[in-house]
Amino acid sequence: MALTFGVEEEFLVVDATGRPVPAGRAVLADAVSDGSDGEDKELQPEMIASQVESATPVCTSVGELVGHLDRLRETLAASARDHSLRLIASGTPPLGEASPPPLTPERRYHRIADHFRNLMKSANVCGCHVHVGVPDRETGLHVLNHLRPWLPALLAVSANSPFADGADTGYASWRHMQMSNWPSAGPPPLLRSPAEYDATLATMTRSGALLDPGMAYWDIRLSPTYPTVEIRVCDVMITTSEAALIAVLTRGLVATALRRDDAPEVAQEVVRADLWLAGRDGLRGRCAAPSGSPPASRVLDRLVAEVRPVLEDEDRDFVDRVTDRLAQVGDGATRQRAAFARAGRTEDVVAMLAEATAARLTVSDRGCAGSRSR
Repeated sequence: MALTFGVEEEFLVVDATGRPVPAGRAVLADAVSDGSDGEDKELQPEMIASQVESATPVCTSVGELVGHLDRLRETLAASARDHSLRLIASGTPPLGEASPPPLTPERRYHRIADHFRNLMKSANVCGCHVHVGVPDRETGLHVLNHLRPWLPALLAVSANSPFADGADTGYASWRHMQMSNWPSAGPPPLLRSPAEYDATLATMTRSGALLDPGMAYWDIRLSPTYPTVEIRVCDVMITTSEAALIAVLTRGLVATALRRDDAPEVAQEVVRADLWLAGRDGLRGRCAAPSGSPPASRVLDRLVAEVRPVLEDEDRDFVDRVTDRLAQVGDGATRQRAAFARAGRTEDVVAMLAEATAARLTVSDRGCAGSRSR
């Protein structure tokens, strides 16, 4: 039986000029996803008031996952349009915003702002989090240790935040650089037991680096809420097909880890350095993988080769189709820069993102996601 999985996506709400506006709650108030009865667990506010978050139900197939990703994006985008606003999937706001960005009015968020002070300037970033079900925390920690060396590859594939404050940062994932400022961000250390995992978070909380264990912003962690491992390294991606691709590859890495014993012992400093390089160059440079540091354009091939033996037929069809297209059009950062290059206007980047964020999968992709033929 396939491992269960689900995806959380964070989005920016922007006005007609492309600048973030603190209207997340207003957009959510008018957005009702299927199956909602009162409080909607699929659509939620985020700490920053110009963001909204979607969370798919637990899924078992890529076709099911894609259907929910499409539905939730459409719901949020339609509500944003009703407020004369736009929804965009970008790891950072391409255009400038208030500094620090306005917070959603919840007590915990204000405690975080008081404690971490000027770091809040780097808080308006949007990620894609993939949850994969595991039977217990021991198994989850085994998976974390196996996936640590693959985090740079996942970041390179998902890189989608080259612009900030109207300028090109020179990085493919400026979001990753911003998140790296937080004391609980980055790759987790190699931990040998759930007790050591919990003790590490307890020590960080006592020191003040965390307000509570839920603030562990590691690139991969044991979910504090669900019986899952949560992979948090990725930027939110422009299209649902890319989000589903990352989810399928991540589930494949988890399934592969479950077949193996000892995890590779890659030093923390090495993983951090590899993540920095992946965040700088995305799929256009070189990127580390457990078997070496090939051109990043080949890292996606290595990821697919690593997980192909555990993929369902439906997964293989979908992965092949989407990776072929990514090889042609590039990662999100490349496409954002291409939109800018046409006229030298960051506003054109926002327009491209708004159109693509709300678009369903192409007919060919959807046929692939729903088919079991090869």
